[in-house]
Amino acid sequence: MTKYKMKLALLATAACGLAMPAFAQGELCGGIGANGQWIGGSETTSDVSTAATAMEQMALVLQSNEYVALFTVSAATDVRIEAEGRGTGDPIIDLRDATGNIILSDDDSGGNGASRGEMYLEPGSYCVSMKSYDGAPMTGFVRVGLLSHEALTDGMGTGDVIEDEFIEDEYYGGTCDMAAITTRFGDGAVDASLSTGGLSVTASADQAPFIGFTLGAAASISLTAENVDADPTIAIYDSFGNYIAENDDYDGLNSRIDVSYPLEPGEYCVELRALTDTTLPITLTLMEYDAEAAMIGMYERGEASPPMDGSYPINALGVLGTRLRQDAQIGGVTTWYSVDIQAAGVILVEAVANGMGDPTLVVFDDFGREVAYNDDNGGTLDSLVTARVSTGTYLIGVSQLDSSTTSLVRILFERYVPAQ
Repeated sequence: MTKYKMKLALLATAACGLAMPAFAQGELCGGIGANGQWIGGSETTSDVSTAATAMEQMALVLQSNEYVALFTVSAATDVRIEAEGRGTGDPIIDLRDATGNIILSDDDSGGNGASRGEMYLEPGSYCVSMKSYDGAPMTGFVRVGLLSHEALTDGMGTGDVIEDEFIEDEYYGGTCDMAAITTRFGDGAVDASLSTGGLSVTASADQAPFIGFTLGAAASISLTAENVDADPTIAIYDSFGNYIAENDDYDGLNSRIDVSYPLEPGEYCVELRALTDTTLPITLTLMEYDAEAAMIGMYERGEASPPMDGSYPINALGVLGTRLRQDAQIGGVTTWYSVDIQAAGVILVEAVANGMGDPTLVVFDDFGREVAYNDDNGGTLDSLVTARVSTGTYLIGVSQLDSSTTSLVRILFERYVPAQ
């Protein structure tokens, strides 16, 4: 049996989306598609459903920026998404649907530091972004194709083998054993309970490796697994053994799956694993998917920038002149700042905790595009980002990498203008 350790486990908050309405490129994937490149050269030649071979692009990723490739699916099908870096490059990939929801993320599942994910996709437009794991400059390749096309990467189970800490290879791409279900959410259909607080089950991974539930009507669901000491992972399958979604480390070491599209009525199975201690109790909660709460969660984790309409707290710092300093108690929930830029140039943002915490920084423009991200700069746990900016408003999110930590963080904002 091949055993291996992955830096980030394959994550899919939803297995697919319903057919999407048409979007202009600047609106694709929540705006991230504005600077993307059609992987087949144009929109009409980037349909993976009809492509004779896998489509590939080479990309240069500088600092903590990311490269975005766009593709379409005209007929529902299984798609393979991969990224491989040259030399010591270690890419991470995120797959977004047309509305900007991240439906798959991966690091290292391609083997030897490469990224790889396979997912059933409904017709629509999609964006796959590639960035460097450690923020270092990287040249990499992004490939999108059908499962029948030649793969770019070797797949999981290759590369360095670590015997003392591992995830068994049959977990990924495995399946639930419906006959082995001994624990269930509720006694029958869970529909009414989903919207009234949901249903919870507490058990260890040894006690309940397979947990069942029944949907009497189509429903979008959220599933959480909580106990950081156990480090739970969860996966959902239908009664035919078809994979729907899985997650590890959504919120710290806790896990969560958001299935934003309606699942059909029927029987479903949750596979529960624990990466640290399989004997510890894990609380699983099944509830109705709340799109608004899911978006707020993304703002809190710094995965998307909040709206600037006053509906979400943002510390408005006004026009950024040359230098501005802020001190704040920063925890696991992202604290947001906005600065107004009146002339094109470069901004530098630094977050320093002096060894009392591990802050991260992320910068978005006013359209919601991620401009820069950093954690652990210069051999320290402090962070620093630099980004080219145009006139407009930029949002900067600061949070602790460890969601349980709160500490004083000094944040420096500096603006530089081109030499005349």
